[in-house]
Amino acid sequence: MGSAGRAFGRYLAGGALVLVLVVAGVVVKTLRTASQDQRATADVIIVLGAAQYNGTPSTIFANRLDHAAALFDEGVAPVIMTIGGSQQGDNYTEAEAGRGYLEGKGIPESAIVPVGEGNDTLVSLRAAAVELTGRGWDSVVLVTDPWHAYRSSVMARDLGMQVQVSSVETGPGTPAGASGRYLWRETFGTLFYRVIGGPTGSRTGGL
Repeated sequence: MGSAGRAFGRYLAGGALVLVLVVAGVVVKTLRTASQDQRATADVIIVLGAAQYNGTPSTIFANRLDHAAALFDEGVAPVIMTIGGSQQGDNYTEAEAGRGYLEGKGIPESAIVPVGEGNDTLVSLRAAAVELTGRGWDSVVLVTDPWHAYRSSVMARDLGMQVQVSSVETGPGTPAGASGRYLWRETFGTLFYRVIGGPTGSRTGGL
């Protein structure tokens, strides 16, 4: 092998090492964030949407809403924002289903802000960011599943939010209820966002 070939081999090995280190770094941050339960006072609690069935939240979504209601009762924030749009043919958005569920738990209607836009985390958080700006809010506590916490917090910070994370502790979305494939899905979802979506630097730009 000539010098050019050896140089190419070194570059290839170096690139592979950098890739491994980047992936490992995201895995570590995903694991670390999954265990966070931050409850300092904030402007609003944001519940990341999940599946709903004709207005009834799925088990995963209900666990998130229950956790948000507990934070509200503890005085973490005076408002809960439910986010998430609808799939084709749905009669309700995830945000509307979340609002109805929280009202059934005794949360006052005046303390719930539904933002029914977006079929993925980034688009829903963008819509939430617009609502936050309009109301003069910026500090939030994100409520979602542990594996999903890091990716959603990265997006929220890129959209200008001051973010805390409080993941659910029970249910199918927790490490005890979900297989390790969810960790890898979220790891590569974060990498994809960083490469394709990227930090937008604004509350309305980006992917």
